[in-house]
Amino acid sequence: MTDTWPYLEIHQSRTSEPSPYAYQLAATLEAVFAHEGHQLADVVRGLNARKVHAPDGQPWTEQSFRAEIHRLGA
Repeated sequence: MTDTWPYLEIHQSRTSEPSPYAYQLAATLEAVFAHEGHQLADVVRGLNARKVHAPDGQPWTEQSFRAEIHRLGA
């Protein structure tokens, strides 16, 4: 029997390779999700506690995190 789902490339929506910053952010988010939680306030607190700051070098806020995730996903 043939699988009816089309084959998906694992990174089919990428337009370029992620930057070192994006890799670091992703790895840190995985740790935050595993240890602090999934709520936005938990994520912001966890990133700041790990000294992984926003692109402007400032501590994260809920607003800056939302804006950055939106930018990275654009």
